[in-house]
Amino acid sequence: MPMMMKVKLSELIAPSFYEVHNDIKHNRYTHYWLKGSRGSTKSSFASIEIILGIMKDKNANALALRKVKETLKDSVFEQLVWAIEKLNVADYWDIKHSPMEMTYIPTGQKILFRGADKPKKIKSTKVSKGYIKYIWYEEVDEFNGMEEIRTINQSLMRGGEQFVIFYTYNPPNSVRSWVNEEVLIERSDRKVHHSTYLTVPKAWLGEQFFIEAEHLKKVNEKAYRHEYLGEVTGTGGEIFANVTARKITDDEIKMFDRIRRGLDFGYASDPLHYSVCHYDKTRRRLYIFYEIHQAGLSNRKAAELIKRENTLNGWIVADSAEPKSIAELKEYGLRVKGAKKGPDSVEYGIKFLQDLEEIIIDPERCPNTLREFLNYELEKDKDGNFKAEFPDKNNHSIDAIRYALEDDMLDRRRAIVDKPAGW
Repeated sequence: MPMMMKVKLSELIAPSFYEVHNDIKHNRYTHYWLKGSRGSTKSSFASIEIILGIMKDKNANALALRKVKETLKDSVFEQLVWAIEKLNVADYWDIKHSPMEMTYIPTGQKILFRGADKPKKIKSTKVSKGYIKYIWYEEVDEFNGMEEIRTINQSLMRGGEQFVIFYTYNPPNSVRSWVNEEVLIERSDRKVHHSTYLTVPKAWLGEQFFIEAEHLKKVNEKAYRHEYLGEVTGTGGEIFANVTARKITDDEIKMFDRIRRGLDFGYASDPLHYSVCHYDKTRRRLYIFYEIHQAGLSNRKAAELIKRENTLNGWIVADSAEPKSIAELKEYGLRVKGAKKGPDSVEYGIKFLQDLEEIIIDPERCPNTLREFLNYELEKDKDGNFKAEFPDKNNHSIDAIRYALEDDMLDRRRAIVDKPAGW
């Protein structure tokens, strides 16, 4: 790295990113998901790290991506130009605007730019020196999902030992957005970081930025929380606002003493879903920590899989609409009984779950359960208004949990009915 004017990184990197900078410096992670609000400086941080990283590692190159090629110029390209200028290293870089490309003059290392609307160009991306160490997905929520991201990563992550991938975005409002779901999944090589404008020096953003933020906070707090705090505030149609995604430890599970098991049978391409949970009646908390979620399972195979978890052969409450399947599982040695369904059992069961203080779902042990609970939303009619009834699709885990908690729901119902008048 050539001699240059010294720059204090603390004058370019907001305090909320000091820890992430240190993680990158010590190669602690590969994937850095940087989510944040307006003015959080997440993109500024990514651009500075890429420029610094290339100048320190003679084998490092970078590729900056947007979903649409036309948006590259006014976003990641200009952001990287800004980083070069702020670091006082413009004399060491050759910046070409057409085609967009940046070259570190002392070594010939490159920063390339691609749009995901031209996938063949991404696949054919090559560098003559070193390898593509840095990959930056700006506004990653605009991409089609993790399948598209994985395909790109698989074609680029070659020829080197260490990679740094930045995913920068403002969290979409809906919990159903793929990116909001993705960051809930734990990986040892992934860091998820949330930042807001509140940790950024006022001088960096200007007084007017803070005036606008405070005004929105007063007139529309929900919009403020989404736009300026980067919170996923929802669309208004979410059915379960009480879901928490977190790891449930083995030590916690050992202490669970109110284990419940429920089973929703699959039909053809519809998956069978088996859920195991613990119901803390006192604190009104539900812990969901085990699932089987698979289409095309025979009852024999399902029984085998269930027995691996249900070693003491505890009772399982299953969908009573399938008496033949229940009888078959009994023949395989399981203790299964059909759910007691009533005319309002679905609505009552969902409202029971809605009313719990917290539904805790382990994202690693139960990814399908978490996905279904988070994605379960009221549907809209042709006029854009929410329908009154709960949707009956993509709810296999929800049905299984309702069956599992059947007796607890009945106990609560009796308690409400038995309360004295004037209670």
